[in-house]
Amino acid sequence: MNEQRSNRLPQFFLTPGGPCPYLPGRVERKVFARLSGSLARPLNDALTHSGFRRSQMIAYRPACDGCNACISVRIPVAEFDVSRSQKRILKHNQDLLRQEVPAQATREQFALLRTYLDARHAGGGMSDMGLFDYVAMVEESPVQTHIVEYRRMRADGTPGMLMGCALSDVLADGLSMVYSFYHPGETARSLGTQMILDHIASARARGLAYVYLGYWVRGSNKMDYKARFKPLEALGPEGWVALQL
Repeated sequence: MNEQRSNRLPQFFLTPGGPCPYLPGRVERKVFARLSGSLARPLNDALTHSGFRRSQMIAYRPACDGCNACISVRIPVAEFDVSRSQKRILKHNQDLLRQEVPAQATREQFALLRTYLDARHAGGGMSDMGLFDYVAMVEESPVQTHIVEYRRMRADGTPGMLMGCALSDVLADGLSMVYSFYHPGETARSLGTQMILDHIASARARGLAYVYLGYWVRGSNKMDYKARFKPLEALGPEGWVALQL
């Protein structure tokens, strides 16, 4: 009976309306489905290809009345060409060491997350996140998930201070960056861009075609950075096509 339930077609639900976190004065609604059982991984892949994002045990996408501003975007890694400014960022961060670790929350990660949220997203939807909320975000995953930690290299070449983290899913055709955060005081490093560039390199090394970045919203300052990765593909009525800016 349990196996039959785990293999059922997914059920979709609609959330009530709430304030849009990207465009002032708009109302946000989401459609979501639960990811569970033996089909969780292929279902997450299929829904990601259809513009959904994963959060813990659910996949969701915007379903707002009269608005389609949230556009799913991904980077085709084989076609991606590093810009001059991105090359400078890579050079500036040569002293960072990456470590791919299991999706297990640590107090060190949470302390960095709180520093990031308090500095960059005070009053936002995650501003009151506690340790147990963070544990759930990281560890409640029915799919292949890991964390990439970025640490400043010590003088002896060993990993030192934690500078950034990226929670990422491994899909059949790419890496999906679920959530990332970093030291807000290191603005010269452009750590958000650095982590995306690193995921592009990681996807190439794994033989994966895409890095999924979630949603891009035209006119939202929070989302402008995603348009700097070119070429960028967007999901539209005709499928995934080059984003026209």
